[in-house]
Amino acid sequence: MSQAPTQRINGLALFILPSVLLFALFFFLPIGLMAVMSVLTGNPVVAPRVAFTTRHYARIVDDPYYLEVIWTTLRIGLLTTLVALAIGYPLAHWMARIKSRTGHALLLMAVLAPMLTGIVVRTFAWMTLLSDKGVINQTLISLGLISQPLKLMYSETGIVVGLVHIYVPFMVLTLTGVIGRIDERLEQAAENLGASPLRAFIEVTLPLSLPGILAGSLLVFALAISAYVTPILLGGFQIMTLPVLIYQQISANFNVGFAAALGIVLLLISLVLVIAYNRALGLVSGQRELQ
Repeated sequence: MSQAPTQRINGLALFILPSVLLFALFFFLPIGLMAVMSVLTGNPVVAPRVAFTTRHYARIVDDPYYLEVIWTTLRIGLLTTLVALAIGYPLAHWMARIKSRTGHALLLMAVLAPMLTGIVVRTFAWMTLLSDKGVINQTLISLGLISQPLKLMYSETGIVVGLVHIYVPFMVLTLTGVIGRIDERLEQAAENLGASPLRAFIEVTLPLSLPGILAGSLLVFALAISAYVTPILLGGFQIMTLPVLIYQQISANFNVGFAAALGIVLLLISLVLVIAYNRALGLVSGQRELQ
């Protein structure tokens, strides 16, 4: 009788063993190596004598240029998140409340269709639209609305536009699941008590969808600040973000230690976001229980 629980535990351990090995090999090991490299004076593989140092982190803190790069990365991530939320929330609400199954399927296909194309292809498509001789500038010039091309590429605007197009589906899919679980009778009850549809949405639907807003915003922000392909193609080296700077340090300078320190900083920013998300979600859940 006592062997049955032990057998179940052994079976469960064997079942999760591949996942544990996968995480250890492709997540914990690379992160650990990166953390070690960030506090070494050189590469121990090619340098016989290396020592521990904090100079890489001191360089990041002491040089205003690198602080500006971090702020640029956060600013682009924040703008991308806000625009994705502004576009994604109405679409997610529509998808969650639409009655027609065909309409829901069509909307879902419209949201998922861009994800079937690679990020590089979509970014090149935006380059043909946003460049000085692209569709947008040439159309505006031909209509006489502008005399000189707008600087849409190699700017934060172009990067945000490209990132929003890529990450809006993540926001929509996250919000749709949360809004779909909100009972429509709550909105109807608020309207029956005299609230306008707008007030019912603000006081009923919006607060109940806060977990989805937080989750979608966290996902989009984390993906935006760690994006490399879109910023390098639409911004070049004129708009420097942390992933682009890390690539530059590796490819041009082969400064592995400093690049590892920048990677750890990017990882810490993501961890702070996750902790803040958990705290905010706990506060929202606590307020809902009190109500």
